[in-house]
Amino acid sequence: MTIHSTRRHLLGAFGIGGVALGAAACGSSDPFAEEDGTGGEGGASDSGSGEGGNGGTLAIGSQAYYSNEIIAELFAQVLEAEGFTVDRQFQIGQREVYMPELEAGSLDLLPEYLGNLLQHYDSEAESASPEEIHSALSEALPDGLRVLSFAEASDQDSYTTTSDFASTHSLVTIGDLAGVDEDLKVAANSEFEVRPYGPEGVKAVYGVDLTVVPVEDSGGPLTVQALLDGDVQLADIYTADPAIAENDLVVLEDPESLILPQNVVPVVSEKVDEAAAAVIDGVLAQLSAEDLVELNRQSVVDQSSSADIATGWLTEKGLL
Repeated sequence: MTIHSTRRHLLGAFGIGGVALGAAACGSSDPFAEEDGTGGEGGASDSGSGEGGNGGTLAIGSQAYYSNEIIAELFAQVLEAEGFTVDRQFQIGQREVYMPELEAGSLDLLPEYLGNLLQHYDSEAESASPEEIHSALSEALPDGLRVLSFAEASDQDSYTTTSDFASTHSLVTIGDLAGVDEDLKVAANSEFEVRPYGPEGVKAVYGVDLTVVPVEDSGGPLTVQALLDGDVQLADIYTADPAIAENDLVVLEDPESLILPQNVVPVVSEKVDEAAAAVIDGVLAQLSAEDLVELNRQSVVDQSSSADIATGWLTEKGLL
């Protein structure tokens, strides 16, 4: 079974006793169509009177994932406030789509996640601290790209299940799944099949056999619903997703660090000069784990736009 989202922006949040639709997005048929930063298509932003590093507009991208778009919007707004001109290219897709665009110079800035970015270039990368992964990225990234500082906030891939399933099978860690006498299925984007922490990785590290059920909404409401409906026993739900607390879900512990730390980190082109980098670093320095969960909650529960969420947080933090 493959579940595809059929709208450009899926809104979903699953609370106790009901289902409400909040924001989670899927890719566009034209991922590099110009957008206005509020989810609709429009011209490139002309806010701010300055220009990006090296005398040009900074093209800011985001994954096809609502939380990543919020972070990209934080960067866009604070750069505009400092006089930089930005072009929002949000909801591009998965890493296999946007990294070649960064490498080719079509994008200049995109929020990434430490461990997943490193494993994109080095699938054999071993577990390490965020600081060690950040250092390794300096060697792994191709010429023309670099990472800036990383935030405290992270958004880990996970093996998540319902509290009932965890209780029934006495599940605490991912390895405990090896003792479950069922054909285990995990709802996740199809790319999960080839991720280092996907079926091959979890088999090698924890002795767990499982099958991926493709649900193409990046751990969003369709993925959550597949888990709640019992179509799967597990789901790859990112750990800053408010749906985990809303639905009393259980994120299985990963004592062998199969999934590397996923702190938020911007990957940038050479057009992002030191002045722009300093502005972005100011956002990262204040973006806590709790902040990211709350920003996500405003999206999926309150159904606020990424632009409004970003403006509110930046204002609260004194960055606008």
